[in-house]
Amino acid sequence: MANIEKTLLDVMNVINTYMADYVLIALLVFVGLFFTIKTRFVQVRCFGEGIKNVFGGMFKKGEKNTISSFQAFATAVAGQVGTGNIVGASGAILTGGPGAIFWMWIIAFLGMSTIYAEAVLAQKTKKVDEDGNIQGGPIYYIKTAFKGKFGTFLAGFFAIATVISLGFIGGMVQSNSIGATINTAFGIPTWITGLVVALVVAFIVIGGAKRIAATAEKIVPIMAILYIVGSLIILAVNITSVPAAFGAIFKFAFQPQALIGGGIGAALKIAISQGAKRGLFSNEAGMGSTPHAHALADVKTAHEQGTAAMIGVFLDTFVVLTMTALVVITCTYTGDGALALANGSNYADLIAAAGINKTNVAQMAFGSVFGSTIGNAYVAICLMFFAFTTIISWNLFGEINFKYLFGKKTKIFFSIISVIFVFVGTIVQENELVWLTQDTFNQFMVLPNVIGLIALAGIVTKEAKNKGIESKDEKDKL
Repeated sequence: MANIEKTLLDVMNVINTYMADYVLIALLVFVGLFFTIKTRFVQVRCFGEGIKNVFGGMFKKGEKNTISSFQAFATAVAGQVGTGNIVGASGAILTGGPGAIFWMWIIAFLGMSTIYAEAVLAQKTKKVDEDGNIQGGPIYYIKTAFKGKFGTFLAGFFAIATVISLGFIGGMVQSNSIGATINTAFGIPTWITGLVVALVVAFIVIGGAKRIAATAEKIVPIMAILYIVGSLIILAVNITSVPAAFGAIFKFAFQPQALIGGGIGAALKIAISQGAKRGLFSNEAGMGSTPHAHALADVKTAHEQGTAAMIGVFLDTFVVLTMTALVVITCTYTGDGALALANGSNYADLIAAAGINKTNVAQMAFGSVFGSTIGNAYVAICLMFFAFTTIISWNLFGEINFKYLFGKKTKIFFSIISVIFVFVGTIVQENELVWLTQDTFNQFMVLPNVIGLIALAGIVTKEAKNKGIESKDEKDKL
């Protein structure tokens, strides 16, 4: 068994490294630049409009079998703001240096135009099934772009990758973080946390998209404010280190070898690949997950939901993830921090000596100001909110694709399996093979999704140019 796991781990390592270092970077940068240019910088031109569309509709409700624009936004953000914003960002910094955050910002800026395209096409190609329920997401715009066997293959490939990544393993990864942090902070056995989380998840997901959206719209604003306020307190205490933190992000984005060693080429590749891979895991632009939520929104035009989707990426990366980065960097890389270069030691030796890893560095940073007990508890509570909302939204995305593959009568079967994965995730030790599999299938989702986006780029361009004025006429042509 150990030999089989080692073989699988080696295979996943090769696939993951190749995808993250070459394919993923090229695709995300290309598609982001492509839609940024084609839409004439829609993420800049329509940013204010996106803010208005998100927060101006906070109290609106969707029609029957639909959800409101804000509920769709909250459901999408629930999937985006997860462990990647704390654990993922911390891991990127420890592996690629503070400069990895700069590349996350670049990926996110370009990704705002990509996610605009995803939301627009999800709205344009959504279908109504025989029960009157809305069905939408990448599988539908992929099959719109390619009518024959190629489209069926691409949609099927995407659906399988999504079910594995988000529906099953994703819930396991997220719940593992919940169990570990709650255990560290409060000493509660992970199996008890797992049982409670699994039961609550089961109750919510059985209620379908509307219950998931209703839960997300209530929890997402609270969890975002809670984490941002706590982070701002840390930064206020360490205000003199904030300029140095920003300096480290920009300096080590272009001179990473000064921190992580090796030649400039190899070090830069690590910094960029960490930024791209963890950026994708964090904001999910280009991955094809959030369009499932945006397709369900009750809006007048596809452009309206596209601009709302952009704000999700902005909130995820430029606000929440940046808070994590600044807190970690100000507390560990500047002044007397454990990883400050002034210590004159090898970077890897500093990490090992300090007992730092991606799962505890944020708790250590918050603990340096709040005290270890309160700091651990604070991060644990925030991470619990982040991971829990991600689980329920990813469950919805996985379910949509599972029903596409096996029929709508399989919903209960899918729900049972996914909830079991959630429980198991809290009681197993962190397993590198599981985490690599999650990363790999996240990346597999990108391939067919990007192909579908580019194939229908003309529709996106018209929508961005006319701001939805021709939305109905264009939809009738599909």
